[in-house]
Amino acid sequence: MKIIILGAGRIGESVAGTLVSERNDITVIDTDAARLRELEERFELRGVVGSGIEPDVLAEAGARDADMLIACAAQDETNLVCCKVGYQMFGIPTRIARVRSSAYKEDSPLLGKEGFAVDCVICPEESLTRYIGKLVEYPEALQVREFANGLACLVSVRAVAGAPLVRHSIAELRECVPDADMRIVAIYRRFENEPDRFILCEGQTLIEPGDEVFVLSAREHLQSVLSALHRYDQGHRAVERIMIAGGGRVGLRLARQLVETGRNYQIKVLERNHSRCVQLASELPHGVLVLHGDGTDEDLLEDEGIESIDLFLSLTSDDEDNIMASLLAKRLGATRVLALINRRSYADLMHGTQIDIALSPAQTMLGELLAYVRQGDVQAVHSLRRGVAEALEIVARGDRKTSRVVGRKISDIQLPKGAQFGLVMRGLPEMGEGVIPAGEAPPTPAKVIIARGDTVIESNDHVVIFVPRKRLVRDVEKLFRVSATFF
Repeated sequence: MKIIILGAGRIGESVAGTLVSERNDITVIDTDAARLRELEERFELRGVVGSGIEPDVLAEAGARDADMLIACAAQDETNLVCCKVGYQMFGIPTRIARVRSSAYKEDSPLLGKEGFAVDCVICPEESLTRYIGKLVEYPEALQVREFANGLACLVSVRAVAGAPLVRHSIAELRECVPDADMRIVAIYRRFENEPDRFILCEGQTLIEPGDEVFVLSAREHLQSVLSALHRYDQGHRAVERIMIAGGGRVGLRLARQLVETGRNYQIKVLERNHSRCVQLASELPHGVLVLHGDGTDEDLLEDEGIESIDLFLSLTSDDEDNIMASLLAKRLGATRVLALINRRSYADLMHGTQIDIALSPAQTMLGELLAYVRQGDVQAVHSLRRGVAEALEIVARGDRKTSRVVGRKISDIQLPKGAQFGLVMRGLPEMGEGVIPAGEAPPTPAKVIIARGDTVIESNDHVVIFVPRKRLVRDVEKLFRVSATFF
């Protein structure tokens, strides 16, 4: 695809790097010539210096034959106007805008063709807080990704010695955990002085302590899945005490979101800027304690009872501060720590350290963009393992004559080596369906089917596939492509 990206900041850089690696034709627009030169040296892309709201600049970037425009500059106004110009002047088919303001929802008439002509709104801060919210809800998990609006989930969890499934083979799964239907699709194993190694999931594969295990299941079985791999003791303490270092956009959004859940969280927010503290105190409910201070201040952390904190989140805009604050909090007794890290090289370095979760803001929202780039009827994409692997939700279309998958058993479908069928979600409504005409019976409720060898794929099934290497995604897309005939 030919894609124009407006904005060469952290989000733009991350999006450009991912899309270039998938052999898309990328052009980046930014007013900072030095920044563009740096990107051109790192990635195989073209830079255009100028303002993305000017038609001449968009024309120079190739807007006349572009397939997609991704506007992720710093200002909402710039991104919205850029999409409008891209549609009105050049007819760019797909336009995506990064918008921080909550006033512009997906169904807002302001985003329609008569308004700013935006097909999809991306808010990295909202994606990030929604993602962290899942980690608070399921504290044993390293990642929680949803499919079909939460009907099914993919979780990654660190296997702990003594848990029911640990030191057992995948073939023994049903015997060890009879009350939870699940599918293990990937295992990444730690080796001394080496990167984690991908382990192919077969019946005889053993789950070892320390393995990072990726599991797919229906949402209602999620807690049983986590219990089977992470802990043996059912009387664990849920997350109650939360400390957030950094009261910026992400910290504020997260504190609000946690309060809105209605759960009895005890939340403390640390912010080093005094005037920002005053603003936070006025905007957050009275139950949230706002403290003027630094997350790297050892005395402050001890005074505020860091040893009793269930989850410490360092969410400032400074990667180094987030790393140091998280390491310090862990050393002082916090049960679990999460650091927000923008630089990919830093995130890679933190893997395997005392920081439980190193989270990249760009990675949390990349899947939303990739769903638009993917070929075929892809409903959701989740970027995993710092962009190395992916989980796809793709719809099977056609019939046995026009599709390589419809009407066939999973055991007869040849996926690329290492890729795994995970779940089949059947009975989901089609796009645009909703109101049931008078006199008609309601549709059968959607159900989640664990993918096994004898499972037959039907037309309109939503199939979740784990792909351990991103370069294999194209092969999966081709497999699901509908054609008049195939051989």
